[in-house]
Amino acid sequence: TLYKKTFIEHFEQAPMYVAVLTFLGFGVGTIFGYLRDFMRAWGLEKRHIAAEREQQKDFVPLYQDFENFYTRNLYMRIRDNWNRPICSVPGPQFDLMERVTDDYNWTFRFTGRIIKNVINMGSYNYLGFAETDVNALKTVTIELQKYGTGICSTRQEMGTLDKHVELEKLVAKFLGVEDAMVFGMGFATNSMNIPALVGKGCLILSDELNHTSLVLGARLSGATIRIFKHNNMQSLEKLLRDAIIYGQPRSRRAWRKIIILVEGIYSMEGSIVRLPEIVSLKKKYKAYLYLDEAHSIGAVGATGRGVVEYFSMNPDDVDVLMGTFTKSFGAAGGYIAGKKDLVDFLRTHSHSAVYATSMCPPVAEQIIRAMKCLMGQDGTTQGKVRQLGKNTRYFRRRLHEMGFIIYGNDDSPVVPLLLYMPGKIGAFARRMLEKNIGVVVVGFPATPITESRARFCVSAAHTREMLDTVTDQLSHECKPFPNTTKKSALHVCSKIPAALKGAVVTSKV
Repeated sequence: TLYKKTFIEHFEQAPMYVAVLTFLGFGVGTIFGYLRDFMRAWGLEKRHIAAEREQQKDFVPLYQDFENFYTRNLYMRIRDNWNRPICSVPGPQFDLMERVTDDYNWTFRFTGRIIKNVINMGSYNYLGFAETDVNALKTVTIELQKYGTGICSTRQEMGTLDKHVELEKLVAKFLGVEDAMVFGMGFATNSMNIPALVGKGCLILSDELNHTSLVLGARLSGATIRIFKHNNMQSLEKLLRDAIIYGQPRSRRAWRKIIILVEGIYSMEGSIVRLPEIVSLKKKYKAYLYLDEAHSIGAVGATGRGVVEYFSMNPDDVDVLMGTFTKSFGAAGGYIAGKKDLVDFLRTHSHSAVYATSMCPPVAEQIIRAMKCLMGQDGTTQGKVRQLGKNTRYFRRRLHEMGFIIYGNDDSPVVPLLLYMPGKIGAFARRMLEKNIGVVVVGFPATPITESRARFCVSAAHTREMLDTVTDQLSHECKPFPNTTKKSALHVCSKIPAALKGAVVTSKV
């Protein structure tokens, strides 16, 4: 068997009438958008937009594509739900600076009021290391006094410190691999290193829901990119088979290299990669595997070692292990780990190592402190990982029992709750904030047009009372949204008759 327990992920399809109403909502918004553009041309529209200068009217128009149309006519209606400034540590609760708008979300002004103790369901603070505890941050303060705030140099020049070497050795030990290299920015860990690993004549097979950093890195590499359906092994195997049979376009030569790009936990879907099956395919077809554990490292696995540990697999089965420190570790930056030959190659060829400044020492110390906590080297245990798992399963179970449609794996701390209709995106976020709950809402084009959602991120630092407050308010406040965010047929998964399980993906290989 590839893995022992049942692999359950939920992707409930929207009822047909919900999809129709969602498209209708976008259609009405688009029609009114064109009407408002017409009114702007006659000076009748009060809402501000980005406009051309009078002296540049004969230039190529800057604001005539659909993206700008969407921004000024649809996004601006609910712009107040994003970029909200906080003024405290983003722990399980935070303080929010109140702001209002007098010109329909074009500009905002602060009222001076601080909204206290907002329950934070939007940050990636999975293990609760975003904190202000003086004793916990003592070593970070010492490193700040010793090294200062920044290095002002690249790794290949004068930017490699003993603290970086210590961190890289610890990361390699934590992951159970030969070597590791750390970088100052998580996004750049993908986008600046993938081009060093593949190029022209190589083939990248990328999951359709991969993060933008992976997509950008793949595009910058110059390699050929082909997309397979999300977590769909039949789609991936077909691409692998075709790549070997037909080779490169025109020349039909064999590909220099085939690399599969996947994530551990997908940040918008809450799904977990089917790693055992992918490893089996990559061995069968002699491909390489690049695993992005940005959201999974620290968040899953008995001791927080990510999806490799979650599936009880050997780290050597993954050719390139990538992860970030920006989420579970409460810091910044990222790493790439694996064989020593791989890491040595990146030390000399990585664009990030050559051109980007090094990770600042206090950040490196914060990562070391958090990682030693997970490894039990500071005298503690892995209580944070266990608590995160308990909180995740409890929160997901409560939402299922209440009838909400949520996506993803039962063990994923990323919990997308479907809202569907565009008008509910802003209304939902505002209602939650009125109840002192901070949430992230997402819609088209970041999601499919019929799958607007609220995304909750569960933390080990959340108390049971906080989670109960959120679920109670959800049940109360979502009454104005019947039948679209709730579905009475979807309660506890184990009670659903087999004939109704079309939306629940279960596999036991």
